[in-house]
Amino acid sequence: MRISLFITCMVDTFYPQIGVSMVRLLRRLGCDVDFPQGQTCCGQPAFNSGFSQEARAAGATLLQSFQEADVVVAPSGSCAAMVKAYYPKLFAGTPWESEANALAGKTYELSQFIVDVLGLVDLGGVYPARATYHSSCHMMRGLGVKEQPLRLLSQISGLELVDLTLSDECCGFGGTFAVKLSDLSTAMADDKIEHVKETGAEILVGSDMACLMHLGGRLERLGAPVSVMHLAELLDRATMDRHESVKEASSP
Repeated sequence: MRISLFITCMVDTFYPQIGVSMVRLLRRLGCDVDFPQGQTCCGQPAFNSGFSQEARAAGATLLQSFQEADVVVAPSGSCAAMVKAYYPKLFAGTPWESEANALAGKTYELSQFIVDVLGLVDLGGVYPARATYHSSCHMMRGLGVKEQPLRLLSQISGLELVDLTLSDECCGFGGTFAVKLSDLSTAMADDKIEHVKETGAEILVGSDMACLMHLGGRLERLGAPVSVMHLAELLDRATMDRHESVKEASSP
């Protein structure tokens, strides 16, 4: 299967290693992967702030970039939800309406693609650690994806997956919410972190780097001994055998 990566602004700008992990993982699962160079922001920040015209201008770059794609996969439930749930409405009645509907129909978040499209749950991975999982709001409520990442994590040998109290409660990031209401945003993050600390987990796993950036920053400032890891990175590391690990670590 040919996969086109919708890599998202957050990953492209701050966490490119997540994109690298996606490529390695998808190739191991038998997929060919490409990266359309013309893609930019999906327009979600503008859209969430009420600037629909500006959101359409940004989103048009995705529609152009992925016109020839068979399947589009993103490392973000939030951005995937923007395309699947809101593009058909955003571009309704415009010259891009058919392209928006087509892109919505072939776009998936990573775990959604692996479980629901490839039909895989047990990837044969090994990763000895104690972890807990944060369910991001847009991925659950906008995209309707919650169990898929948990199913993948539960099959990793050696990974002790501990339930997180109120795992589906917002972390406080919320895009521009964290800027406009920073004190409230910080308080929400601290509440989430208290529940994370209760699990005794070494790793907080998530599927949206915006949430993980927000929570990771607070964890560091509070001195909590918990690292954050995107689902793609954990699955990549878990499925990388020893010989492959040595080879990739030595590559320039």
